[in-house]
Amino acid sequence: MNKLHPVSEVEVIAAFLRNEFHEPDFDPDRSRFESLVTAPDLNDPKQNALRRALLFRRRGHMWRELPGDTQWWRAQLVPEDAGSLRIFPRAQWLSIGGGDFRAENIVRRIRDRRYPERVESYVQKIESIRASLGKGDDGPVLVIGIDESQPLVVLEGNHRVTAALLDSQQHLTSLDFYCGLSPRMAECCWYRTNLPSLWRYLKNRVRNVHDREADVERLLRETGAPPAPSAPGSTNDVGGSPWKAESQLSRVRR
Repeated sequence: MNKLHPVSEVEVIAAFLRNEFHEPDFDPDRSRFESLVTAPDLNDPKQNALRRALLFRRRGHMWRELPGDTQWWRAQLVPEDAGSLRIFPRAQWLSIGGGDFRAENIVRRIRDRRYPERVESYVQKIESIRASLGKGDDGPVLVIGIDESQPLVVLEGNHRVTAALLDSQQHLTSLDFYCGLSPRMAECCWYRTNLPSLWRYLKNRVRNVHDREADVERLLRETGAPPAPSAPGSTNDVGGSPWKAESQLSRVRR
């Protein structure tokens, strides 16, 4: 893995939210916040707070488990990194992986059709993503780890990583990655699932039954209406720069 440059948490949250914004959970607020998501100004604290609150409505339980000292990087994965990638074992991935959640194993089982029939529609979804990769705005994949020498777990982007590897390991280079590293990442249940990490997760879920950080209406009352978004293509626009424009340059260099 090549670490390209460090990035801020607000940039990663903006990209993560943009990846998630098509989900039905956001249907009631789509018209109100679409420009905030698609044309973010990362230098505006009010916008950053609102994007964090919107993401936390759906993924607060996930983000809160990451160690506080997590450092985020724009990263480029190379074919040799395929062996260090792990898929987080949730939902249908439990059946597809058969107890081994190395990305290479999951890809092998899909190719050999060694998975239960009940997840066939899920596999077909991966195949459809495989056919469309590189033809549009795929969005960045989020991976987490302890350091560059340790395994990496896909936090967001399981389908895209699997779809890319189904073609070839070379296709890893066609994806954009944010990588979060922390020497304490083993405490996170998304990275290493064991009794201590699950207990920590359960306590956090109970503590945040009412998630103040996800209370968008409270933020709007305290800060006023969302500020005007940056112009499309500006240096603060996650849809253009910083990550999309940079990823285009990366593809040229590749």
